[in-house]
Amino acid sequence: MLGQLHDPIAAIATAPGRGAVGIVRVSGTGLAPLVQALCGRPLRAREATYLPFADGQGGALDHGLALFFPAPHSFTGEDVLELQAHGGPVVLELLLARCLAAAAEPEATTGRARLPGLRVARPGEFSERAFRNGKIDLAQAEAIADLIDASTEAAARSASRSLGGAFSREIGTLREALIHLRMLVEATLDFPEEDIDFLQQADAKGQLQGLQQQLAAVQQRARQGALLREGIKVVIAGQPNAGKSSLLNALAGAELAIVSSVAGTTRDVVAQTIQIQGVPLHVVDTAGLRESSDEVEQIGIERAWRQIEQADALLFLHDLTRAQQAQYIAADAAIRERLLAHLPATVPVLEVWNKADAAPGATEAGEAGTGALQLSARTGLGIEALRQRLLEIAGWQALPEGVFLARARHVQALQQMGEHLSQAAALLAQSAPALDLLAEELRLAQGALNAITGEFDAEALLGVIFSRFCIGK
Repeated sequence: MLGQLHDPIAAIATAPGRGAVGIVRVSGTGLAPLVQALCGRPLRAREATYLPFADGQGGALDHGLALFFPAPHSFTGEDVLELQAHGGPVVLELLLARCLAAAAEPEATTGRARLPGLRVARPGEFSERAFRNGKIDLAQAEAIADLIDASTEAAARSASRSLGGAFSREIGTLREALIHLRMLVEATLDFPEEDIDFLQQADAKGQLQGLQQQLAAVQQRARQGALLREGIKVVIAGQPNAGKSSLLNALAGAELAIVSSVAGTTRDVVAQTIQIQGVPLHVVDTAGLRESSDEVEQIGIERAWRQIEQADALLFLHDLTRAQQAQYIAADAAIRERLLAHLPATVPVLEVWNKADAAPGATEAGEAGTGALQLSARTGLGIEALRQRLLEIAGWQALPEGVFLARARHVQALQQMGEHLSQAAALLAQSAPALDLLAEELRLAQGALNAITGEFDAEALLGVIFSRFCIGK
């Protein structure tokens, strides 16, 4: 892989399928001979030119717009050529093939290939080159993919903020404060005669506390950003005929699951992603939990338990119309006991009582004691209260200044930084702190922070991140 970093690359940069316009993109060093071969003339920098794309045999493959971005003022930091043609897949494949063939052909004047080594780009390689050439940092590179993959408007807006550098600027502010603190500690190590008095006079403890407060604020926004990107998995579980499929349909606002009064109708997992205030929630309807001799239903019940074990949050759905039946109460108790054995303590369980419209003497939909909710999936009564409770369970807090889109690895890196800063604070609080250990904790804190924007050497991580991009990105 390292040996291919300087190869010129080409790719179709628009999505597969038909469209009004399709783009073929080329990036590399010294594209002028290739531009001449494809366009028949030099191109002015950053100016769209309408012309025929030469097929190499005196004809034209298509007519369209050509744009040339000379290095370093381009997305990748290299020379970039974009050919905007009609968006038929055959046309674009022919145009890409012509780019590769023209690059290998010898120039009339020199006899050398116009652009030696031109090859089809790997997924994400254009963005990877932008990162390697200092045009964007790693967090911004990830934001490109997140913007393309955004499933909600809020996620798209947050990804756009990250791409614009909002998250990176937050990280940069933290880094500057951390570097200044490291400088103080390192200076004390270099000049031991100054000892701890130097750190006290520079208010190193106060600077560290300020840094921890800044970190806490960034962590909060990063957690919200990760929630916008990842969402949470919410599993609906309960006995047969409690209304699980009806609840899924009510939350989704569509008839996704079959609803029937026949127990055991749902025999497989039905999943749907919904959004509440821009937060994606992956809601999973499962088979009713009970003892069954039906082989197919047993498979569905086992799949339900597997989904429950993977849940980020669980809706334990009950039937208000059977709330006083001893057999029903006993079955619910057995399910609850198994839930406690299968679910980690960190997974929240929300008790929900359905069929409030049909239960005699039921209170109005809302709180039902011990944090439970009453609702009617059939009429929609209480559904909005459930949506708000799901947001609370997810940990969503709409921040007035907006959030930037973040990933789980960003949240983890900030958490690691916080742990090292806590260790540093404990060392600094000692009457005779071990300055070498303090310096090491601060160095490790900066290492965790640098992992977010990519100011480190980790080929394996870069390969994973950029391999998930589109081919032409």
